[in-house]
Amino acid sequence: MQNNPHALTDQIIRAAGGVILGKEQQIRLALACVLARGHLLIEDLPGMGKTTLAHTMAQVLGLEFRRVQFTSDLLPADILGISVYDRNSASFKFHPGPVFTNVLLADEINRATPKTQSALLEVMEEGQVTLEGETRKMPQPFFVIATQNPAHHIGTFPLPESQLDRFLMRIELGYPDAASERNLLKHNGGRAIADRLQPCIDATGLVGLQQAVHDIHMSDALLDYLQALLNYTRTSSRYLAGLSPRAGLALKHGAQAWALMAGRDFVIPEDVQAVLPSVAGHRLQIASGTEHIGDATTHLLKAVAIP
Repeated sequence: MQNNPHALTDQIIRAAGGVILGKEQQIRLALACVLARGHLLIEDLPGMGKTTLAHTMAQVLGLEFRRVQFTSDLLPADILGISVYDRNSASFKFHPGPVFTNVLLADEINRATPKTQSALLEVMEEGQVTLEGETRKMPQPFFVIATQNPAHHIGTFPLPESQLDRFLMRIELGYPDAASERNLLKHNGGRAIADRLQPCIDATGLVGLQQAVHDIHMSDALLDYLQALLNYTRTSSRYLAGLSPRAGLALKHGAQAWALMAGRDFVIPEDVQAVLPSVAGHRLQIASGTEHIGDATTHLLKAVAIP
């Protein structure tokens, strides 16, 4: 294991890039999200590699990984766990659900009903589950990687704003370039390669990197810039509602993680700009309903001057 955070994160990105071909930017964003102690939402068409990316990230980070396929008949107890009466001890015994892990893949999260989706609200915010009056903590590190199909697909239940706001970032993978797709076709996909990946780090090392992210310096001038971005979304008529304080913290932590991955111990404006579309894109709603959210975040970066 390497002690240099920049070299270590580069090693992780290269390892994941051997499975998720031609998507280095998305892998960097996914890793930045994990380092910032955030949850990741991957939205794209079926078959684009969303599940493979989640599996790959767990493998290279050396973490326990569990996958839950979200369906319309899934119940909260199927995720969180349930107490079952044990006749031998004449008491109820708690059987933990798949959420008790390091990496929970909530696959096709928007195919489950809102009641089941809301089962993740507490654990994503507090890192704990409260059932039957008892609070149980998650192992550390803990984060959720959720995938979802576009909202116009049949059989989906759109995530409410309160759920979307729990995700530090949302990314899209998109179609691969021709060279990457040819490589994929030759080797029959990347899932088998992901299973053979050796961890680049372990849980203890990852927690250390996450702590290092929070020690990255952000100057007052950069905080002024961040607040100016937040304030613009709250006062501009382009948006139905502005970015929340939670979104501001997400933007700060994401920028700190991006700086760490670049080998710096301080944040520069380009770090904020690099992560802003993924942090703000799923939180902003366009007032007109006609503008693409990607254009809206591009406008935001152009409208607010760098100090």
